[in-house]
Amino acid sequence: MKSRRTFLKTSIALSPVLAFSNIALSSKTFDPPNVLIIGDSISIGYTPFIKETISFRANVSRPMQEDGKPENCQGTTNGVKNIKRWIGDTKWDIIHFNFGLHDLKHVEPVTGKNSNNPDHPQQADLKQYKINLKEIVEVLKTTEAKLIFATTTPYPDDVGAPLRKPGMPEKYNQAAIKIMNKNGITINNLYAFMQPRMAELQRPKNVHFTQEGSRALAEKVAERIIEALLE
Repeated sequence: MKSRRTFLKTSIALSPVLAFSNIALSSKTFDPPNVLIIGDSISIGYTPFIKETISFRANVSRPMQEDGKPENCQGTTNGVKNIKRWIGDTKWDIIHFNFGLHDLKHVEPVTGKNSNNPDHPQQADLKQYKINLKEIVEVLKTTEAKLIFATTTPYPDDVGAPLRKPGMPEKYNQAAIKIMNKNGITINNLYAFMQPRMAELQRPKNVHFTQEGSRALAEKVAERIIEALLE
């Protein structure tokens, strides 16, 4: 067992996806692990590419709507309400999750609809974000799955409506990372990964990414998932 683990760690340093596929395919008794992706529309964009990468030996899932379309998990306010439903009864080996991009946007105080008014509140201000995220983490920990938190991806200073002020991802990520570190949860720093590549891979004046951007994110997410599976 020790020699196999050493081999895996050496192999993953060279090519995580290749190492995982080779080991998985060589095992006649391999039981495909269950992987759950929880996140907003950014994760909706990269999930299909993750499935292309590792679905041959892992069951990759995300919350889905009744009509068969991917469910946007949105922010922590929605997460608190639905996290138990998303987990369901499946025994998950890995849960890769993210909240933040919806939390930091501005909404109308009465209706909760998206707003471009800087005087309107954020969907979940930093204090509420931390409260909600801690509650979600406590529920996720009960699954005994290996947890991976993805930091919120960057966006241009001008993204139109709804209003998302510059600098907010850094603040929300800092708060989230403190919570994850306290709970021993692995960090997948998608913010740092994408920040220098925004001009290349992000749509103009948009929080979303091009197809190539989603594919790049998927490769990063797949690597972190495989690293966790091989630990």
